[in-house]
Amino acid sequence: MKKTFVFLLSAIFAIGLSAQEKTLHQLQQDFVNLRFGMFIHYNIPTYSPDDWPDPDLPASVFNPTKLDCSQWAKAAKSANMSYGCLTTKHHSGFCLWDTKTTDYNVMNSPYKKDVVKQYADAFRKEGLKVMLYYSILDTHHRLRANMIKPEHISMIKAQLKELLTSYGEITAIIIDGWDAPWSRISYDEIPFEEIYNYIKSIQPNCLVMDLNAAKYPREALFYTDIKSYEQGAGQKISTTENKLPALACLSIQRTWFWKETFPQEELKSPSYLVNENIIPYNKAYCNFILNVAPNRDGLMDDNALEALKEIGRLFKPQKEEIIIPDCQPPIIGHNIAKNKPCESSWSWDMNIMDFANDDNFSTSWQSNKHVSTPFWHVDLEKTQKIDMIVITEQQAGVIQQYSIEYFDGRNWISLFDGNALTDSRVKIHRFKPVTAQKVRITIKKSSQPPALCEVGVYAAQ
Repeated sequence: MKKTFVFLLSAIFAIGLSAQEKTLHQLQQDFVNLRFGMFIHYNIPTYSPDDWPDPDLPASVFNPTKLDCSQWAKAAKSANMSYGCLTTKHHSGFCLWDTKTTDYNVMNSPYKKDVVKQYADAFRKEGLKVMLYYSILDTHHRLRANMIKPEHISMIKAQLKELLTSYGEITAIIIDGWDAPWSRISYDEIPFEEIYNYIKSIQPNCLVMDLNAAKYPREALFYTDIKSYEQGAGQKISTTENKLPALACLSIQRTWFWKETFPQEELKSPSYLVNENIIPYNKAYCNFILNVAPNRDGLMDDNALEALKEIGRLFKPQKEEIIIPDCQPPIIGHNIAKNKPCESSWSWDMNIMDFANDDNFSTSWQSNKHVSTPFWHVDLEKTQKIDMIVITEQQAGVIQQYSIEYFDGRNWISLFDGNALTDSRVKIHRFKPVTAQKVRITIKKSSQPPALCEVGVYAAQ
């Protein structure tokens, strides 16, 4: 009996250890193989005529009379979905769980029940994975650009801790309202690396996804574990060129949150969703998440339920795995070269050196065609440890040979000198930490005058 007990303990420990030991690549692989899931935009905007309600809308308006998360889960199952993702907190700051961080939550509404718990339990009962959506932007708590205070960051951490410790294993946190043109909350105001590492410290196997990641070059994972594309915002994944683990999202209805006309409105065609989204995206290493908005009773409309059944008839997930290509780990740190003093050899026209570190990938420094060996360098303004340099070209494959050096306060020291290791626009160089005051890039061979969209220099942690 004792031996059996010891064996069971060892087995349980081994299972737990193996779960902890999943690599990021394995987690990305698992995510892509989930293939198809349900986005559930349900929150206080459901009870407003607009997706962006009055930030001071009282909690009393949240009053579903028939809320049934098991209906949502069964509907997802009928469409052959493999997971769900609920808007635990949207941009207006209302929390769907029993949070201790604010009174603006479901427990202070007439409903008085933890919706996140009901959702997680219902989806797991149907054998579906559980993901959570969380908005950094929070208009109710005045967590907006140029208004961020230390207590805001503390609140974000406390809320994420509640979500990651109260509802079991969370496959992914989909974060929104961060570094978006419409939110303008930068990764510096609310430090991405700090929040990212905090999430991983609680649930190491939880993927961290920024819903606005499509703003960055598609060739690398900037500030996200999974590249995301919001199709309604005009972001379209390339089904022929994508090589990264990705997510594409779209709503079956006209908008993200429920509107009074939805029960009578025509929905997106199941055939279109399956044949022009799910199937081709899956082949391109992209998971597809379809939003279905519950109504004010807390139920999904009959027309949505019928459409989901038809999707399930048309879409039959393949058993074989989708093997994703190897890719570099995400870039999560603060670019210490951003807006720092820089110099270069002769530039072309107005495309001067400052455009290579302005945190804008749509601008670039371009070398003048009369310069045979162009260079660009940045002064970090103080000596500090660095361990990564990322060079993003304007056009892939132009730079064929180059060198990278750093100045330690006395000498220039080589970090890299040779042929380009990849044809990708984004060239990522990771190395053991060195102490640098300046960084210099010299282009020794190129097919045309080179142009650098952005140069990132990252501090060692």
